[in-house]
Amino acid sequence: MPGREPVLVVTTGGTIDKQYFDALSEYQIAESMIAALLRVGRVTQPFRIVELMRKDSLELTDADRALIRTTIETAPEHRVVVTHGTDTMTATAAALGGLPGKTIALVGALAPARFVESDAPFNLGMALACVQVAPPGIYITMNGTVFDATMVVKDRSRNAFVER
Repeated sequence: MPGREPVLVVTTGGTIDKQYFDALSEYQIAESMIAALLRVGRVTQPFRIVELMRKDSLELTDADRALIRTTIETAPEHRVVVTHGTDTMTATAAALGGLPGKTIALVGALAPARFVESDAPFNLGMALACVQVAPPGIYITMNGTVFDATMVVKDRSRNAFVER
């Protein structure tokens, strides 16, 4: 069954892995919460996690995006989830364009996974489901919607992704 193929989960940082230290919003990208979220979610789908970097997406460079691409391109897995900050998620999606035979879902959160009322667990679950059933391509899965990554933008005024 194709859905039982292992999933590669590449973590890059972003709000999903932020840890805040004070009321003035001082934060750092901490150790990834993704393994814990998958454990709490009792995920039985085979997966492998590669913690690639711990960066806010506004700090990602072209070299970082090339590293993300190379990591995915050389991985044996065909199904890939990339955790990523939402501000430049579409730029990274564009940098991943043209990878043959790979189903890739970029996912993030608008509130850190460490927060009780975070959207992180739900979004991560959607991304994991997306890569199991979607055809090869690049997707963004946020807040209950699967988007074609080439047809979406982040609307900062609404703090949501919308089709363009």
